[in-house]
Amino acid sequence: MPWQDAAAWAASTPLAQAMRGHAWLYPIVETTHIVGFVVLVGSVAMFDLRVLGFGRDLPVRALARHLLPWSVGSLALIVPTGLMMFSTQPLDLLGNPVFLLKLTLIATAGLNALAFHLGPYRHAERWTASAPPWARLHAALSLLLWIAIITCGRMLAYV
Repeated sequence: MPWQDAAAWAASTPLAQAMRGHAWLYPIVETTHIVGFVVLVGSVAMFDLRVLGFGRDLPVRALARHLLPWSVGSLALIVPTGLMMFSTQPLDLLGNPVFLLKLTLIATAGLNALAFHLGPYRHAERWTASAPPWARLHAALSLLLWIAIITCGRMLAYV
């Protein structure tokens, strides 16, 4: 299968070998991944909580302008470090239902964010202290998805 060939190639790269062979490299990469994830999820959670009605004195658009660069910037840490960790055992991870669930949840969270930005957020300047129900639904779903993603990430160590 092509994905198995790609996974075997990823596992054989010098970077994957270094990740497996140097005692401190994997923990450093994992810590960097977690720091990036904290920034991403923290930014997303702060914004979602505002949409849900907390911190009503903060304008939604102003908060978004402040948090979005942090969210996007955190991806510069998360994506490469995630790929580096994946490269150490791609076949095992691709066979792990928790890992596959995590990837599915990440994709779902991305689609939810896209739907939010293409839908209710386009009219955020009209929102008063309270966001409309569809916006609040997206925010609640976002929080639940990120909690589930964190849970899956932690479960990978035990499954």
